[in-house]
Amino acid sequence: MFSAIISGAVHGLKSHLIQVEVDASKGLPCFQMVGLLGSEVKEARERVKVALKNAGIALPAMCINVNLSPADLRKEGALFDLPVAVGIMEVLGYLPEKSTEDILIIGELGLNGEVKPVKGVLPIVMEAGRAGIGCCILPRDNAAEGAVVQNMEIIGVSTLQETIRYLQMGGPDRHKFIAPCRVDVDALFAGNDRMAGQGTESDFADVHGQESVKRAAEIAAAGFHHLLMIGPPGSGKTMIAKRIPTILPPLSIEESMEVSAIYSIAGRLPKGEALLRERPFAAPHHIITRQALAGGGRVPSPGMITLAHRGILFMDELPEWKRETIDVLRQPLEEKKVQLARSTGNYVYPADFMLVGAMNPCPCGYYPDVHKCRCTPHEVRRYLERISGPVLDRIDICVEAPAIKVTALREKTLPESSVQIRERVLLAREIQKRRFAGTRLRFNADMGVKEIREYCKITDQEERLLEQAFTALGLTARSYHRILKVARTIADLNADTQITERHLTEAICYRMTDRKYLGQKQDMIE
Repeated sequence: MFSAIISGAVHGLKSHLIQVEVDASKGLPCFQMVGLLGSEVKEARERVKVALKNAGIALPAMCINVNLSPADLRKEGALFDLPVAVGIMEVLGYLPEKSTEDILIIGELGLNGEVKPVKGVLPIVMEAGRAGIGCCILPRDNAAEGAVVQNMEIIGVSTLQETIRYLQMGGPDRHKFIAPCRVDVDALFAGNDRMAGQGTESDFADVHGQESVKRAAEIAAAGFHHLLMIGPPGSGKTMIAKRIPTILPPLSIEESMEVSAIYSIAGRLPKGEALLRERPFAAPHHIITRQALAGGGRVPSPGMITLAHRGILFMDELPEWKRETIDVLRQPLEEKKVQLARSTGNYVYPADFMLVGAMNPCPCGYYPDVHKCRCTPHEVRRYLERISGPVLDRIDICVEAPAIKVTALREKTLPESSVQIRERVLLAREIQKRRFAGTRLRFNADMGVKEIREYCKITDQEERLLEQAFTALGLTARSYHRILKVARTIADLNADTQITERHLTEAICYRMTDRKYLGQKQDMIE
């Protein structure tokens, strides 16, 4: 007898539908599985046999062959346990004919027949929806995750026995036994624009002083620009960076589905959460490896860069990172994706994130304060040279975070809260949304040269100002365009339709701080 069960697999970030073909025939008793299987999939044979035994079903002395098609796609993970068990049940006659037709099944089996949660459920269910499949049987813990896909019947099961009983039933009796899981996605995102960031422990109201840094953070959040903060220890750089998510525009439903799919594949989707509704905030330690940052591994998985997609990648103590690790950011910052080539295939991971960096100006942290800094010019130069020029050139805003004065800490006037700053950011975001309607662009930082010419027009007077800055600061063509994009965001925050000299001057100032510190490397050499 022959049975074909629909299942799914994830290869990189792409999901594929898999045919679990099961055949049982007379012959020498055996249980074979083929189809370019990973080690976890090969072990499914033992899990399935024991789970069926503990469910009260003894395998007869027959030759059972299982093929996972297509055979040229490598299968990894434990999500094929349940479909293999169901396929065996069908060929042995325990299930009615066509009971598994148009149903996708995935799940890991415990030895006692328990159906355990698996990774990558959301992208697989999305692929099933695109293929016209109307029903999915998933582990109960993954049911809410799959139910966010509209027009799909999601059945959550806890045990193998429960799965078999559901498939043995017909018509409306099935739904009486297990009601389909439903998630109202629109209700999840209702009021998300105004409510996100509220009720969290972090708030910009906790930050006293550093008005220029908070202003830079607001501009960066409004236009999704990369930000670098330079200052001595204790000046509040990390504190501000951790509060930037509270002022970012919320994820749209489409963005949330995209980010949640990545976190589902990585196994990082919070338990009990159907979707991520807040932008990710990834803060890896500086000892992280290049592979962990960019992604890959024996079984390729997303790295921290991809986990920060549509959100923030915070790199604290930037010069403490290995230079070759920092240089991994070159392609993602420019192309917004990570391309990897492995023996198992080529992988493309999305990497559209906002980079926020924080650093001290020297090893001791107090340069250029001659009363506190004890670093030699050689030590300062070697410390700063860990950040390459090409990476620095890709950062839109660089701002100095000076040491906090005690008078700022004693101020009784409460600083602006995240809610107040977020209101301005959302207004700027609405302007950008109308501007880029019908295009692939979302924020000003996404603009290319063509869009800059169209949306960042300036008069001859501003053009001369920008030309002077270009010559005086030794800017590159990339820096030139990034200044215009930042100026466009500053104008949006002021609700101005035209970029003026005031907007342009402020944007140019954010290209001068890095020259003050990082530009000194060449001066020291000379």
